[in-house]
Amino acid sequence: MSSTLKPYLNAVRATLTATMCLENFSSQIVERHNKPEVEVRSSKELLLTPVVVSRNEKEKVLIEGSVNSMRISIAIKQADEIEKILCHKFMRFMMMRADNFFILRRKAVEGYDISFLITNFHTEQMYKHKLVDFIVQFMEDIDKEISEMKLTVNARARICAEEFLKNF
Repeated sequence: MSSTLKPYLNAVRATLTATMCLENFSSQIVERHNKPEVEVRSSKELLLTPVVVSRNEKEKVLIEGSVNSMRISIAIKQADEIEKILCHKFMRFMMMRADNFFILRRKAVEGYDISFLITNFHTEQMYKHKLVDFIVQFMEDIDKEISEMKLTVNARARICAEEFLKNF
């Protein structure tokens, strides 16, 4: 982990840990309903102030909390056009398989690349510190994956160009 990435991830970890105080809370509008308040937004008093932890203008995390759920939206670093395409394809691949990842949302929040939704049911079934570790580890690994994919694409392009230009 680079020295500039560590404080950013520590800030995200601390904010996630502080926001993850979730409890079972039934709907105030419809009897016997329990929906994530961060998604429904039916009552202002049940929502926490959204927090943006930003490393730079392109790499940031939006953490929205409520009494019974929290939504984490991540904007991933995309320096050039290849990284934008790779990030978009990889995130689309992940979100199409959101049923296999319990906390992954099918659609990201506007302006972000991927979103997670953690409800009180998730924190009752899973360890809170493991959920935080998963999200921080995901943030670390996704940068590495996209960088590796970019290197692979560039290497293949170089080989293709060499083969094509041998004829001239």
